[in-house]
Amino acid sequence: MAVSIDQAPLYDFLPIGQQIIFAVSENTTVATKYKVKFIAEVHVSNQAINPSNADAYIGTFKTTPNNAGVGIFDLRPILETFVSPDYEPNVTTFPTSVSKYKGVAASSAIFPMHLIDKYSVSDNAIKFFAIKFKVEWAETENGEMATGHAENSLPYTFFNGVLQYDDTLKLVRGNYGYDLDYVVNRKYFFLSSFPANFLSNAPTTQYARDTDYGTFPFFNFLPDVTDRVPNIIFTAYNSSGVAFLSNTLSNAPSNGGTSSFTTHSYNYLQYVGVFPANIRQWNTVWDAAFTAGTIKYYTVQALNVGGFGVSDIYTINITCPNERGYEGIRLAWLNQWGVWDYYTFNMKSTRSIATKRIPYTQQGGTWNESTFKISGYKGGKKNFRVNSTEKLKINTDFVTEAEGVWFEELINSSEVYIVNGYEDDVADTITNKYIEPVVLTTSSYVKKTIANDKLMQYTFEIEKSKMKRTQAV
Repeated sequence: MAVSIDQAPLYDFLPIGQQIIFAVSENTTVATKYKVKFIAEVHVSNQAINPSNADAYIGTFKTTPNNAGVGIFDLRPILETFVSPDYEPNVTTFPTSVSKYKGVAASSAIFPMHLIDKYSVSDNAIKFFAIKFKVEWAETENGEMATGHAENSLPYTFFNGVLQYDDTLKLVRGNYGYDLDYVVNRKYFFLSSFPANFLSNAPTTQYARDTDYGTFPFFNFLPDVTDRVPNIIFTAYNSSGVAFLSNTLSNAPSNGGTSSFTTHSYNYLQYVGVFPANIRQWNTVWDAAFTAGTIKYYTVQALNVGGFGVSDIYTINITCPNERGYEGIRLAWLNQWGVWDYYTFNMKSTRSIATKRIPYTQQGGTWNESTFKISGYKGGKKNFRVNSTEKLKINTDFVTEAEGVWFEELINSSEVYIVNGYEDDVADTITNKYIEPVVLTTSSYVKKTIANDKLMQYTFEIEKSKMKRTQAV
């Protein structure tokens, strides 16, 4: 008798931040043998996977049959360690795709994902896994252990997203899962038919300065390999609402992407630079229009192989914070789906410095020289080291209820960064120039509504992760 897989994830494509449950049984062995345990041999790879592929093997895990004779595995704690955010463009696993920053390839310059000119494929945020289930037993109470009755699971694709407890799950014959191509809060995440969404819960209307960087992540070749995104179209409008610029950006290896299916997991998750600072790096006409202020807003839409729009139309309005005199603070944070969202806080912001001093008392005069001398700069209480941390209080403009709900992801995010704006420099000078890690110190969040609060604004407090350096005495 073979091991039977009685319960498994309902879909073969799933966020890793959920219980990954498999239930297995083998009734004859459980009923008649001793010291029975079920075994899960876990295989993880960024290549097309088969549980028999020893190269993808990462470990063996065991469980004892429960009172019903069933072994239940939750593989989330194991699998979630194999995916992580895509901080930088992929340069190792997909060398034929050339992601660039200001025309310089990622293989020649270090730069964050947010700054890409056009496209990048994923590197660490998406993988494959498969399981070989076995059972082990002893013929007698003190006998040697034997292993057999193997059964392979389907191959699964998992990515660095999470599910909340109130996210809608489907249940079919005891198997449950989250359908990424199902309307939940008006979201489809597979770009197979209009109106689908890029991989974000952000509103389709957003705001940005002409110096703001950022990307839209998206699934490609899902739910079927024929559902690919070969192009993304950008259309600019003037203050009268008249379209006067349009560019179709090819999702090609020369642009950092791919629209040809391969058996590598990078295929399924890609990024496209869509904000003004990204566009102006590769399009001089748009750069001039941004500089001249003739672009009031522009739209972004993913196209299928027939040239028809499959994503919703995203509108990015150009803001002018300098008119108010406030410093704009742009944040990037890891969203629910394990990729990046962005928002520029254009209203009043305040900066403060929190300082911690480590003091000591210094002797006055010279005690280890040929003569004793009193020196004016020596002696008394001094600071051995000064540790300073910069804090910021930032404010949104008036926002919609949809934006307010979206900000919940910011306060719950494990990764938050300040993304500094576009500068006319060269690519090899920006290793750490544009990205500043911060910690969100706001500890509570009150959801506002138009009915209760009329005009809605939010205030957040952040703290830079890295202390300011000072000289040690």
